[in-house]
Amino acid sequence: MTDRIDLPQGTLDLLILRTLSMGPQHGWAISERVQQVSSDVLQIQQGSLYPALHRLERRGWIKAQWGISDNNRRAKYYELTRSGTRQLEVETDTWRKLAAAVAQVLESV
Repeated sequence: MTDRIDLPQGTLDLLILRTLSMGPQHGWAISERVQQVSSDVLQIQQGSLYPALHRLERRGWIKAQWGISDNNRRAKYYELTRSGTRQLEVETDTWRKLAAAVAQVLESV
């Protein structure tokens, strides 16, 4: 059993944008993909996921439309906009700089 880690503030947007860079997905699939790729370490709760999706949509970084899921249910599919693709680049660069700086501090002691 892998220990789960709470996401640091602001990380959820980056994970959603990165996941959607692979193509349109509905909310449950986004959550499942993050959990799968992180080897079950990261788990996005629905109470965090859907407000984040709505926030990203309001910012114009993603757009949504209704479709039919694999299990033949109506689902809202989200996809990146051009603005969202640019924001993903910014967020990724910022995250890498932050992670490098934290690593430097941890290694310097």
